[in-house]
Amino acid sequence: MGTDAETMPKPPQGGLNIAPYKTDVDPIWCPGCGDFGVLTCIYRMLATKQIRPEETVVVSGIGCSSRLPAYVNAYGFHTVHGRVLPVATGVKTANPKLEVIAVGGDGDAYSIGAGHIPHAARRNIDVCYIVMDNEVYGLTKGQGSATAPVEMVKGTTPFGQLDDPLNPIAVAVAYDISFVARGYSGKPKELTDLIIQGVEHKGFALIEVLSPCTTFHDIYKPTSQRIRFVDSSHDPFDRIAAMKLAFEKETIPLGVIYKSQRSSFDERIEETKKRAQIKGAGDLNKVLDVFQ
Repeated sequence: MGTDAETMPKPPQGGLNIAPYKTDVDPIWCPGCGDFGVLTCIYRMLATKQIRPEETVVVSGIGCSSRLPAYVNAYGFHTVHGRVLPVATGVKTANPKLEVIAVGGDGDAYSIGAGHIPHAARRNIDVCYIVMDNEVYGLTKGQGSATAPVEMVKGTTPFGQLDDPLNPIAVAVAYDISFVARGYSGKPKELTDLIIQGVEHKGFALIEVLSPCTTFHDIYKPTSQRIRFVDSSHDPFDRIAAMKLAFEKETIPLGVIYKSQRSSFDERIEETKKRAQIKGAGDLNKVLDVFQ
């Protein structure tokens, strides 16, 4: 835990002061890893919004990118493989005033943790989930993940991948996640803006971030050649249009892909509490009187 935002040093003129959000722990990612860019964007989001460290919780699973909570001056929960969303849901439900940010990689999110995504979507938990997708399991030496292309050859799959890759954006739109976006670690300004929007969104936000692994699957060049930003003509509230972007083949659209507006999980809980109290369900004595 660290400095109260009210006593934080003022940012230099024309810039952001991200120092209060850093810890003394040095990131141990490989040089050039896209996760460095994502971490910096999270710092910049926190500094821009002046969110106090003691009001922030970063939850992660297992993997290279899941080391991230140690590098952010806030509360952190480095949980077990694939269980980011249940823990983040519990934290937010217990204290809705906290800003809860979930982070992890494509292996953690879309393989062992994939079963939690539709339930987070249907509950519309007020959590921003940043998934750093590099198409490999970098921590265990580069096996293909759930998003790996079939032509990708690795030590465990010398003749290519046997499984077709998942399309995370299409899955997110199909599940009706209420904020779906795609960013790129090589475009930090735009990615910072997406994270700010995801955090400000009242409901479940999933931000798919292309975050290349320079050691086992360096796709910086081909990714940079294919990306494009979604233009102003796209209506993110149009689910059909969003699905079309998800299936685009020639280019990789970046930006806000889909949005919808509905009550969040913590708002529904508060509303249920009020209805229960009106009916007297909140009075323990009345409940106990039934059994006398």
